[in-house]
Amino acid sequence: MFTANKNQYSKLDLKGRARRMRHEPTAAEDKLWQQLRGGQLGVKFRRQHSIDRYIVDFVCLSHKLIVELDGAGHAEPDQADYDRGRSALLEELGYCILRFSNEQALNQMDAVLAAIKTNL
Repeated sequence: MFTANKNQYSKLDLKGRARRMRHEPTAAEDKLWQQLRGGQLGVKFRRQHSIDRYIVDFVCLSHKLIVELDGAGHAEPDQADYDRGRSALLEELGYCILRFSNEQALNQMDAVLAAIKTNL
């Protein structure tokens, strides 16, 4: 299965960046990971996984489902444009992307998990 772009993997230090992100999750990422890890939804999820030249928050490779958690910075115009371009490329690769705010992950976990289950 295609994940990381081999030409960019070393150049962009995707492995090192993903490792750092796994070791320093946001509170929302940590809370969601506790619900996704270990096949609790019946499928395997990976966190901070590189696909092409990007690192996604969570991905179920078998179902090509990406789950992204967005903080307040994602509402900024430049970041929103970047996110749209990133999502377009990932969708071209066949992935479905679900986006939730950090607040949703922290305060509405049941709704977030229901949406993920619906898309699996």
